[in-house]
Amino acid sequence: MKYISTRGQSPALSFSEILLGGLAPDGGLYLPESYPQFSDADLSAMRGMNYRDLAFTVLSRLIDEQDIPAQDLRTIVDKTYRAEVYCYTRKGQNAEDITPTLKLENNLYLLSLSNGPTLAFKDMAMQLLGNLFEYVLAKKGETTNILGATSGDTGSAAEYAMRGKKGVSVFMLSPHQKMSRFQAAQMFSLQDKNIFNIAVKGVFDDAQDIVKAVSNDHAFKAANKIGAVNSINWARVAAQVVYYFKGYFAVTQNNSEKVSFAVPSGNFGNVCAGHIARMMGLPIDKLVVATNENDVLDEFFKTGVYRPRGSANTYHTSSPSMDISKASNFERFVFDLTGRDAAKVRELWSSVDAGGAFDIKQAGLFDKIASYGFVSGSSNHLHRMIVIREAEAKYGVVIDTHTADGLKVALELRDMNTPMVVLETALPIKFEDAIIEALGHSPERPEPLQGIEDLPQRFEVMDADVDAIKAYLVANT
Repeated sequence: MKYISTRGQSPALSFSEILLGGLAPDGGLYLPESYPQFSDADLSAMRGMNYRDLAFTVLSRLIDEQDIPAQDLRTIVDKTYRAEVYCYTRKGQNAEDITPTLKLENNLYLLSLSNGPTLAFKDMAMQLLGNLFEYVLAKKGETTNILGATSGDTGSAAEYAMRGKKGVSVFMLSPHQKMSRFQAAQMFSLQDKNIFNIAVKGVFDDAQDIVKAVSNDHAFKAANKIGAVNSINWARVAAQVVYYFKGYFAVTQNNSEKVSFAVPSGNFGNVCAGHIARMMGLPIDKLVVATNENDVLDEFFKTGVYRPRGSANTYHTSSPSMDISKASNFERFVFDLTGRDAAKVRELWSSVDAGGAFDIKQAGLFDKIASYGFVSGSSNHLHRMIVIREAEAKYGVVIDTHTADGLKVALELRDMNTPMVVLETALPIKFEDAIIEALGHSPERPEPLQGIEDLPQRFEVMDADVDAIKAYLVANT
């Protein structure tokens, strides 16, 4: 299994070779040369597997044994997906399930992805990434400096996965004063010497642009051993593919059934994993892209126009982890949409990289979207408040603001005869102020996280300046 760039001007590499890097040298994103296929017999054999066995089965199709031996991969997977790591389950759920499914009503389910150490779905991939990084670095006798950007959840998931890991330092950029108090406390209260938090004056997209600029400075990247953990990292997406299989098997009896998934979406990484699972043979009907007020993706799926917005036009909302107007993983889907035409992808992104937009109707591609199962909708603050109240009243479950965006759009676009699985993105305590506004009371908080906002915090506030960030990184390595 080799990996190629969506822009077609970088050499094909192995999983280990792309693991630490993020963007390809030509500025594109890595994808498999071809998607491995799971047959009906494969799916039948996988049905009933526990999460560890399922993860190993999926990942072993994406990683050559000559690259990471099967026994080593098995050890890494078993170390990652343990009940004691994913222990923050709801009452009555079994932590051994790793991603328990909660039935809300007939053909409507919630896939619990937020039971890990930072209470967000990012833990599902990031915990694996931390163990893969440590394994590959030890094997090569190397070190790496992780540079990442977060709108709230990626940062804490990365830091909790990498803290104390040998050979790894983490430099995480976040938008200053635009995360929830809980999210900020999770990150900034860490005192580990290999963790560095930088609060950037601006929005998430400003932080993400800095990471991309550093990634595209190949000399600096090589000299300072820069790695990536954002969802542009292929291993993150590969790990997320697994829970689509888990969710599918949890709500079906046989492989003739199709399932739809509703996915709260900002950077397109989570739903991109669903797209890849579908391309690998999982019987997915619809992939429902749910945005908040930052509805660039909803605009695309409705009109064919992809029009990223600048900082001034990116709204700060009550589902802040989706306050994103440049969807980094979107290029992976467009690569498949164009028939894997790298020249066409370079042409389309030349407009985006220049601050513009593109319209796939002009390329004759808009009608193909339906064949990939994508539909979309958007939500706003009022919708979130209503959905959170109704979820508690009707289903007896408290959901966070991002999951509320997903549920709102799922209810609008569901086919009553097809199971709809809403992907939970975080536990509600991460967005306590919004939950209090909606319900009039605080959500449940796990005992180990009581008073986290009162802990001493360690972070630097900096301008959104690429050279200043580079200098800070060099000074602290």
